[in-house]
Amino acid sequence: MAKTRLAPSESTRSASPAVAARASTSEAKGSINLRIETDTRQLIDDAAAVLGKTRTEFMVESARRQAVDVLLDQRLFTLDPERYDAFMRALDNPPAPGPKLKALLRRTPAWQK
Repeated sequence: MAKTRLAPSESTRSASPAVAARASTSEAKGSINLRIETDTRQLIDDAAAVLGKTRTEFMVESARRQAVDVLLDQRLFTLDPERYDAFMRALDNPPAPGPKLKALLRRTPAWQK
């Protein structure tokens, strides 16, 4: 069974403020205007018809699904048990700071000069 590691913000709360804000304003609607080739529009219309959906329903559901996948690809990964354990050991036992990192941390940040 693969283990899943959530980002720290996900483990401490179930939804981010942005998600909560979107949920509370889900009744508000806007529009997106697209210019697409006729062949592409027909392809979308044909696919929507097969699913019994309007063009808008099909496009919104498809775009939303893709957006979720893109965001999850940035936040969620799975590992087999052996790699998960190795990953956790690496997180729990980071290497000692080298001379370059120590020098960097001694520098005054540009925004404080």
